[in-house]
Amino acid sequence: MSCIEKARNILENTGCTCVFCNGQTVLTDSRRGVRPLLDLLENKMDMTTYDAADKVVGKAAAYLYCLLKIRSLYAAIISRSALAVLEKYHIPVSYGTLVPAIRNRRNDGPCPMEHAVWEIDDPAEALQAIYKTLESLKP
Repeated sequence: MSCIEKARNILENTGCTCVFCNGQTVLTDSRRGVRPLLDLLENKMDMTTYDAADKVVGKAAAYLYCLLKIRSLYAAIISRSALAVLEKYHIPVSYGTLVPAIRNRRNDGPCPMEHAVWEIDDPAEALQAIYKTLESLKP
């Protein structure tokens, strides 16, 4: 079984929201949103040899995966804009369901992260917009 297949299998059969696989090393997280990806960036984890599987990938998460420089990605649900970002940055991607955009958790509007980066075309700029949006969402 390849690493991407292993990551996808773990994603689909556990409560994890994202899985990273590199040979025998498997990293998992069950938090929702972009926080697991931001933690990897903040901890300067070398993800260049990892394949990833994620439950939901919007444009913001796609930019974070680009910054992490993962080897490949499987997304159970992916937005069209996220797919375009991953293709632009040459990250091989497979997915279950392609959607026009990611909705917020109440399903009454766009995901705030996807909305924050909607007009952005640069990963570094997207990262700043993500942090700014997270700060504005704090209670």
